Amino acid sequence: MATMLLSPRPSQLDRDAFIASYGEIYEHSPWIAAQSWDTGLGEAQDTPAGLAGRLRQQVDAASPEAQLALIRAHPDLAGKAAVAGELTDDSRSEQAGAGLDQCTPAEFARFEKLNQAYRERFEFPFVIAVRGLDRHAILAAFETRLNHTPEEERRTAIEQIHRIALLRLEQRTTESRSR
Repeated sequence: MATMLLSPRPSQLDRDAFIASYGEIYEHSPWIAAQSWDTGLGEAQDTPAGLAGRLRQQVDAASPEAQLALIRAHPDLAGKAAVAGELTDDSRSEQAGAGLDQCTPAEFARFEKLNQAYRERFEFPFVIAVRGLDRHAILAAFETRLNHTPEEERRTAIEQIHRIALLRLEQRTTESRSR
């Protein structure tokens, strides 16, 4: 039976190498990886689900202020950072995979308007795991989530960030045959 293992394996890394390898799983928030390493990593964290669970614990235990800072570390979808080429490699790849780099001028304008309305309402950017979605589904989710309460939307954003982290970890695997 094949087990998907992270490459490099977290349990085999020293603190600096772990942070260098996994510090950007959560956008511009290497503190999550640092705290995860500090709790001790074993072979259970060598799989995407295992490491995602450990990283998630750090976020879920963080203060509301730290969680808000994590949400705010994310770029607007199809926003100015994307247009200016200032996204992280992961964000650029994820947004391109959803076709956000191919928006028409009218769609870019709609994203810009929704980004602004969302930031005004919630004081952080709209975050969604875009993999598997197209820009039309993302725009529909945007409009639906604008109706959430601020607390509901903070929780939704954190859940989406956890989903993004797991998807990013799943891309960093190699197959290992168990004996």
